[in-house]
Amino acid sequence: MSIVLTEFARARLFPRDGRRTAIQDCSAEDFVGHLNRQLPEVVLDGYAPFCKLHVHRNWTATRCSVIAISEANRHLLRSGYEARTREELAVLGRWFEGVEPPRATYLLPILYDRAQLAREGTAIEADWGIVGCLYTLEPREIPMAPITMLRNALGVAEGGSGVPLDRAAYRRSVEFWERHANWR
Repeated sequence: MSIVLTEFARARLFPRDGRRTAIQDCSAEDFVGHLNRQLPEVVLDGYAPFCKLHVHRNWTATRCSVIAISEANRHLLRSGYEARTREELAVLGRWFEGVEPPRATYLLPILYDRAQLAREGTAIEADWGIVGCLYTLEPREIPMAPITMLRNALGVAEGGSGVPLDRAAYRRSVEFWERHANWR
């Protein structure tokens, strides 16, 4: 099985500005090389048949991507409209500023198979392409954000995957994200 990094994921996981919320102490090439050399501890099914998550112990200084909201940190929450790419419409997001999350114990690269990436307009030579990565304390998936689920249901033209909305999964996502936020 071969894995490559999509340009979409490269811009988010290895941004040129070196932001602390990205993968740390590892180049994009070294990251992909590691994934191609090391077997994951576990392979998790993603939200659709074309999606898998590989669970790897964190070999970098990357910090957890999600923090629980508490009375002690609620005042550090911020919100604003953002788009992931120039082509996508901006959506409302929420994040922490001024917090220091712990180092992640696990990195979970999110992989799409070659056929799905082709449907979305990204041709790859490998079997799988990295579209994102979760940085977690536990070897399990963080629920997809509700807005990502909605975007996916809107289809490829709006930056999604075309997978219909699963109402039960959406409700679980809302329950999680009401109590957690990303950080910057």
